[in-house]
Amino acid sequence: MRIAIGILVVAGVGSGIAVSVSKMRGSDRGIPTTRVVRGNVDLKVYTIGALRTPNTALLMGPPVGGTLQITHLAKTGEEVKANDIVLEFDPSEQEYNLEQAQFALDQANQQLVKTKADGDISAANDQVALLHAKYDVRRAELDASQNELDSAIVAKKNDLALDEAKRRLAEMEQDVQSRIASSKANLAVFEAQKAKAQLDITQAKQRIASLTIRAPISGLVSRKANTNGLNFFFTGMSVPEYQEGDQTFPGSAIAAILDVSQMEVAAQVPETARADINAGQSADIVVDAIPEKKFPAKVKTVGGLASGDFWEVDSTRKFDATFQMDQPDARLRPGETTHVIVHGEQLKNILYLPRQALFVQQGKPTVFVKAGRGFEPRVVNVKHMTENQVVVEGVNEGTEVALVNPEKGGTPSSPAPATAGVKAGGK
Repeated sequence: MRIAIGILVVAGVGSGIAVSVSKMRGSDRGIPTTRVVRGNVDLKVYTIGALRTPNTALLMGPPVGGTLQITHLAKTGEEVKANDIVLEFDPSEQEYNLEQAQFALDQANQQLVKTKADGDISAANDQVALLHAKYDVRRAELDASQNELDSAIVAKKNDLALDEAKRRLAEMEQDVQSRIASSKANLAVFEAQKAKAQLDITQAKQRIASLTIRAPISGLVSRKANTNGLNFFFTGMSVPEYQEGDQTFPGSAIAAILDVSQMEVAAQVPETARADINAGQSADIVVDAIPEKKFPAKVKTVGGLASGDFWEVDSTRKFDATFQMDQPDARLRPGETTHVIVHGEQLKNILYLPRQALFVQQGKPTVFVKAGRGFEPRVVNVKHMTENQVVVEGVNEGTEVALVNPEKGGTPSSPAPATAGVKAGGK
């Protein structure tokens, strides 16, 4: 009885171990494998981007009062030379302001002429009145000088007449000075009105001139979307371009001049490839519109901070990058899509695997190593990652690993670089 019980216990323990092993190791039946290889790996980075022009001139509504109405606007894609007329606005309002300012200037000039003439007449009359007043004072002084010969009453009258004549002369002199000051003040007012009218004329002429906008550089015209009056936007919303006859406001962006003599590519590189791309590296660009030709380029800039879109399903963060084309083509146009191949350095005598052999378990890069008739997971250190290969540490050369996840019955999984948690190490 004891022997039977012991046999049953041993059998149970054996079956438990077998079940645990079977859970830990997937069956190798139908599982494709590969081996860890030592060799050289070219760190090429592949990405997609779009053409753009680094030199762009924005055409905006001039700073004038009120609304602006477009009377002429070059079409999108039209080629213009520097100083060509690209955009014109209706000058009617500013021409009316110019006429009003000219009328104000003419009126101020007439007022100045009239005020000066009135001042001259008043000054002449004042001089005559002053002469009469001085004559009256002089005559009163002569009469007063004979007071010794006249009676006391007559002498008193003479003194009173002299005082009155002097008082009137002093009062007249003050009135003359007041009228002179008043005339100068009136002249100053009309001079200020004249200066303001002249300033208004100058501003009106400048505004009329600013309503004709010329191309500051040579290039292609690109009309902007007319968003005036729109207070909301949603995904997929189509906004029409500015057209002749549309109204806009000062400061609104109406169009842009794109200098196509210089072209660059704006793209994004995944976080896993950031360590393998640096400014100055050579690259090849294939434009989808001209697939038969490769354009040589160089890495111009690589962003220092990663960015990600909240609405994207792919959680891999990306870095903005720009590529300067060495030989632009006249057929190239901004906005065309491109494929970019960055030629990185060559790593020699290192261990690498196909990307299909790398998986993520619990946020760690993992490979499934062949163990007997099954596979066991092993965490590895990812050093570099290319489109097809991954440089790893933690496995030996010649180690056989699975190309599909054996724990999922041999179902292929997504490449590891597109999964959160896998990051290539730095150089």
